[in-house]
Amino acid sequence: MTSGKPARRVLVVSGGNQVYDYISELLPHDEFDPITHVTDAGEAKRLLLSSEYDILIINTPLSDEFGTELALNYADSPLGILLLCKSDLFEQVCYKVEDSGILTISKPVNRNLFYGAIKLLTAVGAKLGRLEKTNQSLKEKMADIRVVNRAKWLLIEHLGMNEKDAHYYIEKQAMNTRLSRRETAEQIIRTYDQ
Repeated sequence: MTSGKPARRVLVVSGGNQVYDYISELLPHDEFDPITHVTDAGEAKRLLLSSEYDILIINTPLSDEFGTELALNYADSPLGILLLCKSDLFEQVCYKVEDSGILTISKPVNRNLFYGAIKLLTAVGAKLGRLEKTNQSLKEKMADIRVVNRAKWLLIEHLGMNEKDAHYYIEKQAMNTRLSRRETAEQIIRTYDQ
């Protein structure tokens, strides 16, 4: 890989090989690899359970469902999802899936538009990944604060400390034992929360 970025894993769900071949030829393999092909939604669901992908491309209609159902099933996942549909169904399909963050392109597919959509999915996916990491970090910090606050209130209740002294006690214990504030607070909770 020339850029040093990890390659995006792509799953193409299409009844025939023509769309898969087109996508495989269009996407640079140093940026998108592997590009896997399955022919129906059932196969795609089984594969998505056992493997991780970054981008899901669905060429509608599929043999076992139209394709919007599959897309909507994975709308809350970190997958970037692109639906390809006939131009006479474009508005209807867009209306059904766009609020879920699913991109739709009408067929026949323009190469530049298609590649631009894939790059957009890649950029949005990267941004969402960073936001998810930030969100997880904030959740962990909030959990730490709740545990430390619970320990403070137990020290106040059982040892008659004020909040400032309880806070200082937790900080000092954490430094002395070389544990995190949360680990120290959890020890205090185990000791006094009966």
